[in-house]
Amino acid sequence: MAHEHNHNTEAIGDKRLIAAIGVNTVLTLAQVVGGILSGSLSLIADALHNLSDAASLVIALIARKIGRKPPDAFKTFGYRRSETIAALINLVTLIIVGLYLIYEAIGRFFAPQPIEGWTVVVVAGIALIVDVVTALLTYTMSKNSMNIKAAFLHNVSDALASVGVIIAGTLILLYDWYWTDTVLTLMIAGYVLWQGFSMLPKTIHLLMEGAPEGVSITDIINVMEQVDDVVSVHHVHVWEIAEHSTALEAHVVIKKASLPEIERVKTDLKRVLHEQFKVSHSTLEMELDGSVCIDTRQADNHRSEA
Repeated sequence: MAHEHNHNTEAIGDKRLIAAIGVNTVLTLAQVVGGILSGSLSLIADALHNLSDAASLVIALIARKIGRKPPDAFKTFGYRRSETIAALINLVTLIIVGLYLIYEAIGRFFAPQPIEGWTVVVVAGIALIVDVVTALLTYTMSKNSMNIKAAFLHNVSDALASVGVIIAGTLILLYDWYWTDTVLTLMIAGYVLWQGFSMLPKTIHLLMEGAPEGVSITDIINVMEQVDDVVSVHHVHVWEIAEHSTALEAHVVIKKASLPEIERVKTDLKRVLHEQFKVSHSTLEMELDGSVCIDTRQADNHRSEA
């Protein structure tokens, strides 16, 4: 039943992403046609911005589908890390967008751009409505997925840009306050860069097989050594296979040598690791008390040779 529920949730999520892609694509086409017919460069520029949002959602959707592929001989842990790669791509492009906004803001400060009438403000309002719809479709999923959150941030940046166009455009048309365009653009760029640079280290950490956030190797060893018949634990490696999926391998020194006892200790260790540290995949190499760890001996030999 749990597997069926998870499958249904993923299917609903895919449908929401497809709907968001469809809404952004329709708006992009409408803006391109409107821009060509009216000769408005602003409309065409905003259309390209919306197209980038649709592209980020497409990347997120493709990564979700690839990530659900089962493990095989080439990817023995599966393909779930594809979502992390997608998040990295979307975050890098988001940071590029933020830097470009700063470049644009500085350029407009020294060379203010005329506003092409109230049409631009109206179109920005329509774009904002579409951005809000897209955000509502993806917000819930973005809470538990850095892949969807990265795409969601693209949409948020576009929504903020639309708000900026509405406010600055209105103030420029009514009062000739061209400086508001620069100020609002810099504020939006600051938010975009803050979000992008905040998420980027976490994404890179996961791709580099770092330990899960908040998990201490020392705590893991202490908990494992409290299990009955465990003498000591060493050669502990813990990393995230993918988001919300932790793996561990360790050498465990035990007192008893009978197979039933070894299996009992192994079962207890796996249970404790799952309950306290949410380890979904663990590989435990059992060693008898008093024996010499082969890996340690080989490491010592390498050090002496060096």
